Amino acid sequence: MRAVHPVPTTRENLLAFRITGKVTKEDMHHMAEMANTAFDRFETVDMLLIFDDFDGQETGAMFDGEAMKAQFRSIMNVGRYVVVGAPDSAQHLIEAMGAILPVKAMTFDKGEEDLAWTELEARPSTATGTATPGPL
Repeated sequence: MRAVHPVPTTRENLLAFRITGKVTKEDMHHMAEMANTAFDRFETVDMLLIFDDFDGQETGAMFDGEAMKAQFRSIMNVGRYVVVGAPDSAQHLIEAMGAILPVKAMTFDKGEEDLAWTELEARPSTATGTATPGPL
């Protein structure tokens, strides 16, 4: 069962993912493919990660060629990086990276998901044609 689930949104240049369980290398690869496709289509992409019952990641999950390419490209292509329910160990890192990189990084507590969507001027969508690009 996959741990990373794309969330369709009302904005084409917003990638949103709900993360549940333990993230595998395959999860990272598929998420990176979607990010790289969005980076090809749009000059700037916002990202929203929503952590629900996150159980860490598989050893080596980040060491995937597609994932490394997406991480490198995100430095220039991500405008806002918004995280809801970040694990404690990641929250401080996200905020610190936001101060260093040309990315507006923000974290919200689990109960503040609606505030994160408001910050991104978007909502989850079920309508065809307004979804996050590509299936996972």
